[in-house]
Amino acid sequence: MSADVSTNGYLSGSNLEKVLRSGVFAVTGEVGPPQSADAKVIREKASLLIGNCDAVNITDNQTAIVRMSSIGAGTLVLNQGLEPIIQMVCRDRNRLAMQSDLLGAYALGIRNLLCLSGDHQTFGNHPNSKNVYDLDSVQMIQMVAEMRDKHVFQCGDPIKGVEPRFFVGAAPPPLPVRSNTALTGLRKKFRQERISSRPN
Repeated sequence: MSADVSTNGYLSGSNLEKVLRSGVFAVTGEVGPPQSADAKVIREKASLLIGNCDAVNITDNQTAIVRMSSIGAGTLVLNQGLEPIIQMVCRDRNRLAMQSDLLGAYALGIRNLLCLSGDHQTFGNHPNSKNVYDLDSVQMIQMVAEMRDKHVFQCGDPIKGVEPRFFVGAAPPPLPVRSNTALTGLRKKFRQERISSRPN
């Protein structure tokens, strides 16, 4: 760990991590970013959740529709006094973009990350766009954990300075597709810090 990063024995030092590790039931909310650059929308949603939850999920182009970035919205939420959990999907970024965004998010004060595959682009408002899926969600989780714990980028190069120390989460597949293969992937995800369930 870099000399100027102190987490007092925690992986990230986030409020969510502390609540979960204490054994107390954690309550999270969700803020869906708008299909615009209007920061007021985020601030108004955040104001409804202050004092009512331990952290808030910030979705990443939810339902494959263009929205304000989870990192931008997460920073606005953080400035409102709420702890964000930014979502990052494999659909829209290759490994270079993921790592770059993670460095930026950490520098802005974000400490929680939920790694997801992402809804297929054919369901959204740009159905002809190309997906990326350079890494799947299990590989992304491994990459984020190694950036934090081994202080290296996915290629093996060392991080030159402060490493991003995220409390990493994953999600199970939706119920209708929980095959043996999907459950094997979930077992791999269970090696991480937390699993976030979603409504089905």
